Amino acid sequence: MSQYGLLLVSHVPSIAEGVETLIKEVAPDVEIVLAAGTNEGEVGTSFDKVLNAIETHPSDEILAFFDLGSALMNIEMAQEMSDKTVHVYHTALVEGAYNAAALLQVDVNKEEIDRALEPLTIEK
Repeated sequence: MSQYGLLLVSHVPSIAEGVETLIKEVAPDVEIVLAAGTNEGEVGTSFDKVLNAIETHPSDEILAFFDLGSALMNIEMAQEMSDKTVHVYHTALVEGAYNAAALLQVDVNKEEIDRALEPLTIEK
């Protein structure tokens, strides 16, 4: 089990899958788990999918990236229900997740990843 892995939460499964495909080009060894779409297969997010993704994630700690506000809300609620450590990043989904994964691939520590992602942070 690797120490850090990624969680991608999107309203649309094909968006999360596309980001994962892109990331795997530069970070094939980084564990990525997706939680995308509703339980009914519609556009949206699902608390159950997010919680399950966190609980079944093979990594000790999770770096979470999301596309829109309700995805963030579901991550935050799931964090409260889980014993796993989840670090939520307020960056654009593609840029933030891609950069984090590339840095994880070459064993950059989390503090350095946080510093690298700081300029990509989206103000609330």
